[in-house]
Amino acid sequence: MMEQGIIKEEEVDSFNIPYYTPSPSEVKREIVKEGSFNINRINVSEVNWDASGGWKAMADGDGGYNVAKCIRAVAEPLLTSHFGESIVDEVFTRFQEILTDHSTRSRRNGVFLKAKGVGEEA
Repeated sequence: MMEQGIIKEEEVDSFNIPYYTPSPSEVKREIVKEGSFNINRINVSEVNWDASGGWKAMADGDGGYNVAKCIRAVAEPLLTSHFGESIVDEVFTRFQEILTDHSTRSRRNGVFLKAKGVGEEA
């Protein structure tokens, strides 16, 4: 979109969404360091990005739409405040197309981490 003149290079260069996904050992280290909880078990699970229909739905285009909507729910306010409202629909239309295209070539799931502490049920 920058190459097409829709977004300015300076806007792209100054945009940052601080996102970090810790490893299970990092989560464990921080919980132990904080000291309020004991860890009995840490589970790491794959998460199907499109729970509505699996990878077939992604390949058919529906899943790309569903995942793009989930990400949009979180990212839209950040994008709007930085770039303005005029680009948001186009950004997520393109994102949906990229997801759909990617899903026809790759079967990757996300990762979900859950720590179980004393007195909690799994």
